[in-house]
Amino acid sequence: MTIIPAQAASLVVPALEAAVRAPSPHNTQPWRFELAEDRIEVLLDPERVLAVADADGREARLACGAAVLNIQLALRAAGQACAVRLLPDRARPAHLATVWLQGPCQVTPEDRAFARAVSFRRSNRRPFTDRPVPVWIRDALVRAASLEGAALVLVERGRDLDELARLLRRAEHLQNEDPAFQAELRRWTAAGGRRDDGVPLAAGGPRPAAAGLLTPRHHPEGPAGREPLVAVLCSFADTPLAQLRTGQAMQRVLLTGTTAGVSASFLSQPVEVPATREPLRGLLGGQAHPQAVLRFGYGFAAPATPRRRPEAVTRSRRQQPEEANR
Repeated sequence: MTIIPAQAASLVVPALEAAVRAPSPHNTQPWRFELAEDRIEVLLDPERVLAVADADGREARLACGAAVLNIQLALRAAGQACAVRLLPDRARPAHLATVWLQGPCQVTPEDRAFARAVSFRRSNRRPFTDRPVPVWIRDALVRAASLEGAALVLVERGRDLDELARLLRRAEHLQNEDPAFQAELRRWTAAGGRRDDGVPLAAGGPRPAAAGLLTPRHHPEGPAGREPLVAVLCSFADTPLAQLRTGQAMQRVLLTGTTAGVSASFLSQPVEVPATREPLRGLLGGQAHPQAVLRFGYGFAAPATPRRRPEAVTRSRRQQPEEANR
């Protein structure tokens, strides 16, 4: 178990508890944390990168970016200012970010609201109702992405939705026909027991109807849904750095929806399959890079997926001599 200095525990423990609440593909939780006296380091856990669905680690970096934002939000809500450096060490490509503690700061109502939302945010794989998402919430979601240097493109025109649905069906077909993908999906679907990762069957809903188009991936007892608000989160480059930043944007968008009472879930298939990701980029104008497809709407409350405890993914990092002299 990691030993956290007593003077830092009141800040670091809530920050790590927030970090592990970030979303990740198949709930793999592909992160590790290292602690020093004045910082939290976020590292990619390569053993938890999906070898088939996420061979280049793109979605894992999005997830770690979301964890980085959660750390910042928890620290700010505790009155602790912080600074973040992404990809700080070229010699350690798995070292994705360092969050530096910088001293007291004033806490705003928004800080408190977003920190609370971390605990309540869920990927809602259940059906949504026909209730439309109001314009003011749509605008807030778009603005949230832009605050973190990404773009959230709302797919609202009928022909664009039809094309996105076609790409979704094609990607889902290709993944359904891929034995390696299906084996990986089953490996991360928790049918019972006391797993602290993966997606439990209870997190799903009824199997989608054959005519359903814009429905999220169904883990072996998956969801159905009517056509909700659909949006594509995009970056302006497709580098590891851009993916980390977009992961922060993704989490800010999700938390913005949570604070407004809107549910969200992922339509991951079109961005996981190269044969559909490039056409999706073309659908969006060919400039930005699609990183995540999201649906937003209103529905019944979704259960939480399990998480590993912070102490299971955290260790103390001894300060190196050259660091002590900085």
